[in-house]
This record gives sequence, C-alpha cells and structure tokens, in this order.
Amino acid sequence: MENKRKYVIPGDVVTSGPFRPEQNVILDGSNIISTTIGISEIYDDSVRVIPLTGKYIPKINDLVIGKVLSHTSLSWELDINSCYVGFLPAQDVFGRDFSAHADELTSKLKSGDLVAARIANFDRTRDPLVTVSDRDLGKIDSGDLVQISPSKVPRLIGKRGTMIQTIEMATNAAITIGQNGWVVVSCESPEGLLKAKKAIQMVDEKAHVANLTDQVKEMLESKGES
Repeated sequence: MENKRKYVIPGDVVTSGPFRPEQNVILDGSNIISTTIGISEIYDDSVRVIPLTGKYIPKINDLVIGKVLSHTSLSWELDINSCYVGFLPAQDVFGRDFSAHADELTSKLKSGDLVAARIANFDRTRDPLVTVSDRDLGKIDSGDLVQISPSKVPRLIGKRGTMIQTIEMATNAAITIGQNGWVVVSCESPEGLLKAKKAIQMVDEKAHVANLTDQVKEMLESKGES
C-alpha cells in the first residue's frame, strides 16, 4: 500500500491502478494525474492532491531567506516557507576542515536567526540543500522580516528591478528579497522602515493591479502617516 505522500506538479502521475480520483487529480487511462502543485495522498481506495498554494517550491540557485529551526552536529535546518526544510551543512559555514566536536554550531547560527542562502541542490525527493558560500550570503544581522506570497515576488522586484528600486530610493532602505516570499528590510530611519514595509505589503495585496507602481510611488511620496 503506497500511502507515501509525495510532492507533485500538474501532469505528474500520482499512481495507477484501481483507485478513485478525488481532489485535484484526473484519470487518464489507468493513470491518476495531478492537476495542481501539491502533496499527493493515497488512502483507502482514493487519491487526492492537497494543494500548496502560497508555499514556496525550491528551485536550484534561488536566493531564499531562511530562519534557523534547529541543528544537528553537522547541519542547520532552516524554515524556508516551504513544505520542505532547507539543510545548511556546517562545513559550508566553518570551512572544509570542520570537525563536529571542536566547532559549536550555535556559535555561528542559533535558532531564530535569519540567513540569506541559495538553493544548492533540490530534486523533489528530499529536502533541499542550501549554501551560504557566495558573496552577500550568510547570517542577516539586522532588519525586519516581511512575509509575502512567493508568487508575488516577481511583482515586488518589478520589470528590470523597477519596483524594488523605487521603494529603496524613496525610503533609503536596504531590501533583501528571498524567492520564497520572505523579505528583509533594514533602514536607519524608523519612518523609512515603516514606509518600505508598507510598500511591500501593498505589492503583496495588490499585485494584480495594473498601475501598481504609481500607487506605490504615491504612497511613498505622501508625507506623514496616511
């Protein structure tokens, strides 16, 4: 009995055989095929896919922001706003000659810390491996975390970076955008921080609006609190 839950995308064959297709699946010949991104479940004689709307699906080379959940003697586990947990090997942070006994992992990262990382490896059968060995990656020391839907990230960046530049220039904030929908905003002025966060939330809520950039600009240029 294969009640193994697995991650599927539209077109994937969940299973074949005498099962009853329920949610988000269709029968094609003897195959039961997923119609959405989600986690497939087989129970009794029926098959369904639980949709993963709003969750981040890892892609190799994506920049993500993760929150440290816990660690073993060899790696940290990061919450990356996904149905998967990101694994950051200790070697990646301490260097090649890392020894599990000598180096205490919490001296570098402890639970609750935010990390900018890149997805190094991912193949849908296991949790993704993340790396911080690039420039500008690693522990994020300051800033506020704003969470938006991963599907709205392209809108926040804007065409050729226009939207994010608009927000950064108007507020003097430094903004790090994770493809997983987690965004870190740091700004020296409390007012700038507030405005930048408000602008990001506005993009999240109004991503479908045609003249969104103008609306965001208007909000950023307004004086004081509206």
